[in-house]
Amino acid sequence: MTEKLSEKEIEDFDVEQTDHYPVMPLRNTVLFPQQVIPIYIGRDRSLKLINDLGTDKRYIVVIAQEDGSIEDPSPNDLYSYGTLAQVLKVFDMPDNSKSAIVQGISRVKVLDYTSKEPYFTAAVESMNDEPIKDHLEIDGLIKNLRQAFEDLMKVAPNLTEEHSGMLKNIQKPNRLTDRAISVITISNQEKQDILEELNIKRRIEKALNIISREIQRIKLGDEIQSEVHDEITKTQREYYLREQMKAIKKELGEDEGTVELNELEDKIKAAQMPKESEKIALKELDRLSRIPTQSPEYNVSRTYIEWLTDLPWSISSEDRIDLKEAKKILDEDHYGLDKVKERIIEYLAVRNLK
Repeated sequence: MTEKLSEKEIEDFDVEQTDHYPVMPLRNTVLFPQQVIPIYIGRDRSLKLINDLGTDKRYIVVIAQEDGSIEDPSPNDLYSYGTLAQVLKVFDMPDNSKSAIVQGISRVKVLDYTSKEPYFTAAVESMNDEPIKDHLEIDGLIKNLRQAFEDLMKVAPNLTEEHSGMLKNIQKPNRLTDRAISVITISNQEKQDILEELNIKRRIEKALNIISREIQRIKLGDEIQSEVHDEITKTQREYYLREQMKAIKKELGEDEGTVELNELEDKIKAAQMPKESEKIALKELDRLSRIPTQSPEYNVSRTYIEWLTDLPWSISSEDRIDLKEAKKILDEDHYGLDKVKERIIEYLAVRNLK
């Protein structure tokens, strides 16, 4: 196992001691300087890279893929900025893959890929942070960053007091910002943007914006979840009460559905329909008895049966055809329409002859 570098050793590390480094693409991870993380190694190129590392000075450059879904990335699929890292320990996995613990050392920019087989190697340039011009302004921003992280920790389920305590022990603005962003669940693209930002003031401001947005997103999500839960609870309560009411009515012989079906059956019999019409009405009533009362189709079927029973099947009156009376009524109730009235009178006259 390679010894972990101290903060002082990382700051004094000279990238130019080596002309080129092996490059390991990472699917969904961005490594920051001084961060220690485990990485899964399963692709052929990455396995060959790890197997070729010696026992001393096990340095590699880890670079995030722009698209993590690409199985065999080319140099064009990788970001131009990455992190020089030291491989601390390698573990063999049961499926012939490997897992490694790596420690970030410094930001680097790829100048040129010097080899692509059996794995990528590249010449890199160390990218140092720009000097701080206004320390007082940076101190204020850092204070805001610490407070924002504390606020995020109260609502983010994946953050604990351990993360908060870890940040309290970090005093340098650049390292504090990197560590805060590294533990937040955000997209690789946003983390990469922080990695590539060499101006410490802008890096802190970007981190503040990300944390503030995450707080709002989580709070909004909790509010929506709470509203949905309340609505589900209300619906379940109403359903439970309805079922209880049904059971009570059924026990008393006052089941609402049964009472309504009986009433409709009595109306069908009282309507004195023709046998064919009554047969259709009873068939529809039988179908209605099998439809749940909460279903929209229940109301449609019931309305149809009620319409059938409301028709005047057995009610009739004698025709009284008085042409003079009919003309008088038409003239009193309708202004104009002379041709229409004339046709109506002609029709009644023909009926009168029959």
